[in-house]
Amino acid sequence: MANSMRSKYGGLTSNFAAAIEQFQIDALEAIDQGIRDIVVQVGESIINLSPVDTGRFKSNWILTLGAPAAHSNISTDKDGDETIAKLIAAVNKMEPGDVAYIVNNLVYAVPLEYGHSQKAPTGMVRRTLAEFQRIVEDVIRANKV
Repeated sequence: MANSMRSKYGGLTSNFAAAIEQFQIDALEAIDQGIRDIVVQVGESIINLSPVDTGRFKSNWILTLGAPAAHSNISTDKDGDETIAKLIAAVNKMEPGDVAYIVNNLVYAVPLEYGHSQKAPTGMVRRTLAEFQRIVEDVIRANKV
C-alpha cells in the first residue's frame, strides 16, 4: 500500500505549508489594519460629535502613541477635517503593540462631555463608546481574511 501511495502521489508537492504561511501573513496584516481602522473610526466619531463654537475644542482632540498628550493647542478647526487628518497621520505611524490615546486636555472637555453643551447633550466619548461594539464588528467584516 505504501508503495502504491508513493508511486501515485510521490511526485506531487504540497502547497499546504505555503498556504498556511500566507494565511498567517494575511491575518496579521488584517489585524494590524483592523486596529488602525478602529482607532480612526473612534477618533472620527469623537471629533465629528464635538460641539463647535470657535472650533478650538474640536481641534484639541489629540492622538498620541505610548502615552496620553499632556498639552493643548490654540488652533481651531470648525469642521474637524484638519484634526481628522492629523489623527490619520498619527495612526499611520502605529506599530503592532502600540497603545493609542485620544485625549482633549481643554479644561472644559469634561463639562462638555457631561452635557454642558446643548449641541452635544449626551457627550462625544460616551456616544462613541455606545457604538464601539458596532464599530469593531464593522471593521472585522471589512478586514476579514
